Amino acid sequence: DIDLRVKWPNDIYYSDLMKLGGVLVTSTLIETTFHILIGFGFNVNNSNPTICINDLITKFNKEEGKKLKPLTADCLIARTVTVLERLIDIFQEKGPNGVLPRYYKYWIHSGKQVRLHSEEGPIVWIVGIDDYGFLQVHEEGKGVESVHPDGNSFDMLKNLIIPK
Repeated sequence: DIDLRVKWPNDIYYSDLMKLGGVLVTSTLIETTFHILIGFGFNVNNSNPTICINDLITKFNKEEGKKLKPLTADCLIARTVTVLERLIDIFQEKGPNGVLPRYYKYWIHSGKQVRLHSEEGPIVWIVGIDDYGFLQVHEEGKGVESVHPDGNSFDMLKNLIIPK
């Protein structure tokens, strides 16, 4: 019930306010075998300079009258790897459409309107992820286009997608 979200392409946020962690994925195709290396990091206990997962658990317990225990790093790693293994199994069985509904459930960008290129650039709506994992935006009169993370940055404070 804690409002954790995914910010494209690889950040984990509390609501749309503060970054708590991130995920990095690299992949290589060798002959017919696809190799993936997944790395992730979370702020579990460091309250400064922003907030950590255990601060959110304490806040949740106060507000909701619950008694959730603080997480330890090893417990969070074990839970994350277990969920990740399930998601990989689903992806291997059903492809992207097997995991995208869950991804979108926690996606920070649903229904967001942003500007492309500059503060005076065209207004676009974020509509989803394409088959390659790139952000898709819709500009009125121009249709949907993909925005690549290697050449763009999403500035949430300015509500702007800009070239890096």
